[in-house]
Amino acid sequence: MQAFIDQWGSEFYDAIIETLQMVLISLFFAVIIGVILAILLVLTRPGQPLQNKFVYQSLNLLINVIRSIPFIILLFFMLPFTKLIVGVTIGVKGVIVPLVVNAAPYIARLIESSLLEVNQGVIEAYRAMGVKTHQIIWNVMLREARPAIVLALTIATISLIGATAMAGLVGAGGLGDLAYRFGHLRYETDVMYVTVIMLVIIVQGLQSLGNRLAERLKKD
Repeated sequence: MQAFIDQWGSEFYDAIIETLQMVLISLFFAVIIGVILAILLVLTRPGQPLQNKFVYQSLNLLINVIRSIPFIILLFFMLPFTKLIVGVTIGVKGVIVPLVVNAAPYIARLIESSLLEVNQGVIEAYRAMGVKTHQIIWNVMLREARPAIVLALTIATISLIGATAMAGLVGAGGLGDLAYRFGHLRYETDVMYVTVIMLVIIVQGLQSLGNRLAERLKKD
């Protein structure tokens, strides 16, 4: 065990830091974009105050198209665009753009579902009192949907971790890259096993944290 730590400890430390960087940075931008898209989808759908058939159907189509593309294909497809935006196509920096593009529509759809589950009677009551639409969004809909949104973001974060592992195949760094370069290409099976165990621990920890936070928000 000590020999393994001495040999691979620094490699795993760097890989974990790179994975966290990819997940946190891409999640930050994906959540911002996803929340905006979700709110637009809810407000422009038929029967809503800002209903707009063209905007709703355009956003709906865009989200469905992007979600239908497997991440590994999206990663290669976006190489020219990624190069244009950040100047590189490898490493942590080079994978942020495709991660955001992959995650934002997924988050938008999850948050849209969470917002639509909010009791419409409560929303109508606030509208009857003359509360403005933007106030209803921030003070009613998003507040009431907090537990569901937390669970949705937990799922999205776990999905992002899986995407970063796939990104390791193209030199993005992180645990996926470590498992591929050493565990697969160099037949270091111990590295592969430890990587899998660490990913399982991270995912289980995030899921437990998300579940607890959602339960706490339900009680507030």
